[in-house]
Amino acid sequence: MNEVQGPTPAGTSRPYRSLAEALRAHRIPVENHEFIAAVTDAVGISSYIDRGRYIEAIRRSPGAPLHIGRSYINGFEADEQVSVAGRVLPLLPSEGRAPYFYVHQPSAVPAASASARAARTRASAPRAASRPAPEPRAARATDLSQRDYGVCDTCFMVKNAAGRCGCDE
Repeated sequence: MNEVQGPTPAGTSRPYRSLAEALRAHRIPVENHEFIAAVTDAVGISSYIDRGRYIEAIRRSPGAPLHIGRSYINGFEADEQVSVAGRVLPLLPSEGRAPYFYVHQPSAVPAASASARAARTRASAPRAASRPAPEPRAARATDLSQRDYGVCDTCFMVKNAAGRCGCDE
């Protein structure tokens, strides 16, 4: 086999026989398998290699290999258009792999989208305005190890919570 491959962080790399085997080995959520298969079919992948934290998908045509992680697929060119089920995927600029772009897998909702969706839901709820403001919480009690019950004047021992020491018994 004449393909470029480097070691994983553990010092090994192993090729997978199929995409399904690679996805099972990396415990990628099952709901993403169909999406990943559609993307790899659209791009044209010749082999899959274990790289530790991600699956490296080597392209048939010249271009950067794809990195398939638990929630993303990274390695697209800026001018590349990948369509799945008749829809062109929105490519986002990669921070860790600078000139390349990535897409989120369907089960991995970006945090910004989730918070925006929650804000829209909260803003549209009419009951939210009629709810009274929450009361401030009481101050936390001090830790037991930080409480001071005083010192006995006779034996100079620390008194217990009842205000007694060893010489009182």
